[in-house]
Amino acid sequence: MSGALPFCHNGWHSRGYLPHYDRPGLIQGITFRLADSVPVARIEAWKKEMKWMDGRSQPEGDEAFEEQRRELHRRIAHYEDSGEGECYLQQPEIARLMVEALSCFDGQRYELKAFCVMPNHVHTLILTFGEWTTGQVLQSWKTWTSREANRLLGRTGMAFWAQDYYDRFIRDEAHYLKAVSYLHQNPVKAGLVASAEAWPWSSACRSA
Repeated sequence: MSGALPFCHNGWHSRGYLPHYDRPGLIQGITFRLADSVPVARIEAWKKEMKWMDGRSQPEGDEAFEEQRRELHRRIAHYEDSGEGECYLQQPEIARLMVEALSCFDGQRYELKAFCVMPNHVHTLILTFGEWTTGQVLQSWKTWTSREANRLLGRTGMAFWAQDYYDRFIRDEAHYLKAVSYLHQNPVKAGLVASAEAWPWSSACRSA
């Protein structure tokens, strides 16, 4: 896993199709996905339909923009749950690799509150420590798992993960409990298992 030095926290910023918010002491819900799970052209079509403005940073309290951001995420999440792409994360050895990566620096760089590894995307809830930013934690996960997964799959020179990710900071306890429930129920909603505890690549299974 990467041992790079921490970045500076920089509040609202944008690295691609969504703005991100990063600040010490926040619990963040993070979703990231495989490169082929949602076609870039489809995301761009949704953004055009929504009159999305690339590079826009969200000012505090801009509820209209936050709703637009949530709507784009809802569309992406619905498409992800349809099981598009190769779904490499449904292979036990790849899913196990992902869980190992999520657990690697738990208690050092972040506290892993909850997680769920789906066939073509991953949900996590983390609290970062000190100067470690959400972006750097995610970069560490992606760098190591893409290398190891491509090695197991016999692939070279091909992107494993989509470039960007979705994050949303947790506002209060009610929001936290709702986020954990959503994360754990994702395999049930997608029709993969009958109960959250039955999905082996989730913190719901570990706490059962």
